[in-house]
Amino acid sequence: MSKRRWDESDVRVRPPKGTRPRTKDRPTHQDARYGMVVTKDRGRWGVVLPERTEPVVAMRARELGRTPIEVGDHVGLVGDISGKKDTLARIVKLEERTSVLRRTADDTDPYERIVVANADQLVIVTAVADPPPRAGFVERALIAAFVGNLHPILCLTKSDLADPSEFAAEFADLDVTVVTAGIDNPIDSINELINGHVSALIGHSGVGKSTLVNRLVPDANRETGVVSGVGKGRHTSTQSVALRLPEEGWIIDTPGIRSFGLAHVDADAVVGVFGDLAEAVESCPRGCTHLGPPADPECCLDDFELDSASGRRVAAVRKLLAALRTNDAWDM
Repeated sequence: MSKRRWDESDVRVRPPKGTRPRTKDRPTHQDARYGMVVTKDRGRWGVVLPERTEPVVAMRARELGRTPIEVGDHVGLVGDISGKKDTLARIVKLEERTSVLRRTADDTDPYERIVVANADQLVIVTAVADPPPRAGFVERALIAAFVGNLHPILCLTKSDLADPSEFAAEFADLDVTVVTAGIDNPIDSINELINGHVSALIGHSGVGKSTLVNRLVPDANRETGVVSGVGKGRHTSTQSVALRLPEEGWIIDTPGIRSFGLAHVDADAVVGVFGDLAEAVESCPRGCTHLGPPADPECCLDDFELDSASGRRVAAVRKLLAALRTNDAWDM
């Protein structure tokens, strides 16, 4: 009995079920509907479309890979965008951002974390007492706003416990808008500043940020907390969320934080925000940190008269640069 010889051509390979030939041509998604991301939680995003009030729940499409999608982003949706219970749309496009608020865990961490996208204002909420105000945090938040293309607003709370004017004066030469929003103060002034805008709120835990949000958006029901005996508030917000203002615009409430690393920022980026100073430092020696003597005896910022507006701004900006070089994002 002869044995039949066989080779690889005799082997029949069954094609796997449910697969299609791969193609490099990706769908254009011309029918995508665009909206703003208002919530983010464990791989699911809430997106509000222009004609809707309630968000559509969506997942990130496979073709976007690990592309970060943050609250405030403008995205394109396909699939079931009805917003009905148990439905899920897909995020297939991410529009270019107009601004980004970034931070790192500390000043040695190379990984940037996007806090909020596309906000045009950053409201830095700081209590003037209980806990006492920390200039270092405000300075770092200002730097992040300046380099991220956000207009900063310093909002001082708990003015019933201390006079806010002395702390506010520390930032006068940076032309920062300052508003007082103590529990006994009317909020008309801050409403005028944020109506019609997308404003991100940032602050340490316990400074009254959630209380302020509940006053600005009465149906927000943000949880509020108390300050501990060591002067630090407990975290009452764990995820960023965008809330529609009663008139027009949005506020994005961010989790209370205790650190604000700026490993992604350099001195030139900070100085470059101020037109008069940016022009002057073009003549500085290479590697100048713009801190002035003794570190930089030839810094061209020293050419400004001390009592001029630009000269006072130099002193204020150098305080920001000193905060940037402390290499300590935690003690604020």
